[in-house]
Amino acid sequence: MRLEFRHTFSAPREVVWSSLQDEQVLRRSLPGCRKLVGVAEGAYDAELGLNVGPVKGVFTGEVKLSELREPESYRLTMSGKGKPGEIRGDARIRLEEAERGTLLVCDAEAQVTGVLASVGQRVMASVAKLILGQFFKAVEREIQGRHPVDG
Repeated sequence: MRLEFRHTFSAPREVVWSSLQDEQVLRRSLPGCRKLVGVAEGAYDAELGLNVGPVKGVFTGEVKLSELREPESYRLTMSGKGKPGEIRGDARIRLEEAERGTLLVCDAEAQVTGVLASVGQRVMASVAKLILGQFFKAVEREIQGRHPVDG
């Protein structure tokens, strides 16, 4: 399943970059995050409790940030297992300077197995976009809390 997601942040690219690399911001922003623990540079053990549409359950797995080109782009890979099945994702994240902040472009490829695969690609794509939207809006709130934008 391929996904493309875009989000415009009202903050400079360097601020968005540092927020997306901050373990505390990630922990507070990931929907349903129960645990996010750094195990190596750019690698985390994670536990997410999700309850969105047909995706219900606790997933444990790992998240890795690699191919970092500050403040332009990085690769995010994740894998998780839970009762509803397995999820594997590989995303390329680009940060582009925009007129009023930073445009984030996420191109992702995801594979699901088990019950998750049985709900259909269109439903899973909608759920994935909803979760991505929740995550990036939460990161935006974190940034605004730390770096208020002057009106």
